[in-house]
Amino acid sequence: MFIEVRKIGKDRKYYAVHSFREEGRVVKIRKYLGANLSPEALKEKEAQAFTAITEQLRYYQEIRDPLRYVLSPRELQQLKTLDARGEIKIAHLSEDDWRRFSELFSYHTNAIEGSTLTQREVTALIENEKIPDKSTEDIAEARGVAEAIQSIRKDKPVLSIDLVKNLHKVVFKETKSFAGRFRSVGVEVVIRDGTGNIVHRGASSHKVETMLNQLIAWYKKNKNQYSGILVAAVVHNQFENIHPFLDGNGRVGRLLMNAILLQHKLPPINIELSHRQEYYRSLQKYQNYGNIRPTIELMLKEYKHLKKKLHR
Repeated sequence: MFIEVRKIGKDRKYYAVHSFREEGRVVKIRKYLGANLSPEALKEKEAQAFTAITEQLRYYQEIRDPLRYVLSPRELQQLKTLDARGEIKIAHLSEDDWRRFSELFSYHTNAIEGSTLTQREVTALIENEKIPDKSTEDIAEARGVAEAIQSIRKDKPVLSIDLVKNLHKVVFKETKSFAGRFRSVGVEVVIRDGTGNIVHRGASSHKVETMLNQLIAWYKKNKNQYSGILVAAVVHNQFENIHPFLDGNGRVGRLLMNAILLQHKLPPINIELSHRQEYYRSLQKYQNYGNIRPTIELMLKEYKHLKKKLHR
């Protein structure tokens, strides 16, 4: 990083600049520090800019190996031979089980994102009973999620760019003008908590498709090396880190998780609304430290809850 000084009239304006090469071109990150700064003020501003630029650079890094937080050989073997700890087998799911799962998943995955529909209302919608007097957007997206679940159950699609776009289009075709389309170049995503702190920053818009292709390549390379649960967890978490759509990434990511599980002949998973904070914490652990364990632990817990709800 270096300090760039620009003379504009009688003023001297200071910028902190960091240059690096990416895909054959030079990229510069520039932070304005202020005008006519004293040496002491410049030093303080420079330190602040260094921290900010370092943080921004972290989000420019391309995906390498998603398993940055390495599991032990023993853990990997346990996962590889795991079929949800014997809790539930996909071959044991009846038509009634699939209908019940679709109702549960559509309710919970939309409720996590703020839908006002109750479980009873979602069940009525999916079973073509009386339509609740609720938001038309919530109704359309409940139906869209249920349709997407049926699609991945029937077709068992492989992970691809087309699958990602199609799932988004199916869920949001009636509610979002950008359904099925990635963020445009220049449209960036930053999510802040209630105090204004950044809790998530999506991939730079010009790298969204590149990073998704890297994730797909990682999956193809490792899908037979690791357990279905592990690769489904990694695909889901990496997808959420990339955040390719302007909105709707959570629902598409959870659908992708289930698409991967079905590819590996494992049952689908429903993240319950009551586990939302644990779910968010697991995503934070992965984003900040590359730790996939909390997500796997949550998935195993959800299998136990699902078994109780399907076989009650």
